[in-house]
Amino acid sequence: MNKIKLILALFIGISISLVSCGDDDGGTLSIIDPETYVFERDGVSTVSFSGQSTRILMAEEIVSALSDKTLNEDNIHSMYSHVEGANDFEDATNFGLNASDKSVRNKTAASTDFFAANTTDATAIKEDFDSWIAGQVVEVFPNWETEASEGQAGFIQEAGGGSIRYVNAKGLEYNQMFGKSLIGALMVDQILNNYVSTLVLDAGTNQEDNNAQTVADGKSYTNMEHKWDEAYGYAYGTAVNTTTPNTTIGADDSFLNKYIGRVEGDDDFEGIADDIFNAFKLGRAAIVAGDYSTRDVQAEILREKISTIIAVRAVYYLQQGKNGLEASTVDYASVFHDLSEGYGFIYSLQFIRIANSELPYFSRAEVEDLLNDLIGGTNGLWDVTTTTLDDISNEIAAKFAFTVEQAGS
Repeated sequence: MNKIKLILALFIGISISLVSCGDDDGGTLSIIDPETYVFERDGVSTVSFSGQSTRILMAEEIVSALSDKTLNEDNIHSMYSHVEGANDFEDATNFGLNASDKSVRNKTAASTDFFAANTTDATAIKEDFDSWIAGQVVEVFPNWETEASEGQAGFIQEAGGGSIRYVNAKGLEYNQMFGKSLIGALMVDQILNNYVSTLVLDAGTNQEDNNAQTVADGKSYTNMEHKWDEAYGYAYGTAVNTTTPNTTIGADDSFLNKYIGRVEGDDDFEGIADDIFNAFKLGRAAIVAGDYSTRDVQAEILREKISTIIAVRAVYYLQQGKNGLEASTVDYASVFHDLSEGYGFIYSLQFIRIANSELPYFSRAEVEDLLNDLIGGTNGLWDVTTTTLDDISNEIAAKFAFTVEQAGS
């Protein structure tokens, strides 16, 4: 019997458990399932995802810039399509955003599985983000002091002197559309359809190198280990403690991390944050053990659970908008804010993926139909009805093991 014992360096006092899995030759691989995301070789950490942390921080500044009317389209677009050395960011972090060669735009809709052979959709998706930047600058910024109304871009204030929202002529907040759509187009697409893809993990001689513990040139990790870590970074790359990220889940960034935390906070979905973290760390342990069957099972768990996060939040925001429309006095600023976030999560549905399948839950055409239902009236969100919001919600929930009532609460 082929028996391999994986030895991981863990913090003192942390308990560990053994997971026995079958290997491809019918033998047994004993994997230590660690409690933390700590992996070392010869006393040196093999975990690295600084590129993902950098892009998350860049994305945070880009979304913030969409609310700064002193900026022009070139300013914001240069942030989105950053070139190494350009002075695009405040750069107040240790990641050195301006000096970085990373860009958010070049990883938008850029996964191997979904877009390497589908450059038409990849280009169209990037152009959507470009158009939202342009729309904010051209349509909304000039009307910053104008009160919004049907067909008129401008500001709209929540009831009781609450938050001021800035919307286009259809009632949509471009910054919310951009930020929530980016969760799917960047974080989710790169995790589910790129870095945990077998085409990426097993590219070239990755399996042979990983079996032999042959590390990348000048690095402490194998190529396969690094690819898995890069997926991990899009979920936890800005966590206070990236080895135990669920201690602050939902509070570390404004993207996927935030909404794992939001869904975890709903009693109907309690435990989903642990499901995701456990799949990441067991999959990484399986890579070190050379157990690629277990690795691939964890990848499918990630596809199921992370896809659920996106779908739940799409339904949640649609239902919050519906509740607002049913109030005795409609607070349109609050309703439009919820539905703009809902727009972004619906847009993100085209990047989520059915487990054990090559297919997305929703094609780009299906997503475009849902969005057209949401804003297809002459005046967009000003015209949307509660019936439409329920219809879209039901169409989304029908593909998952949750109800509209569960997600909408």
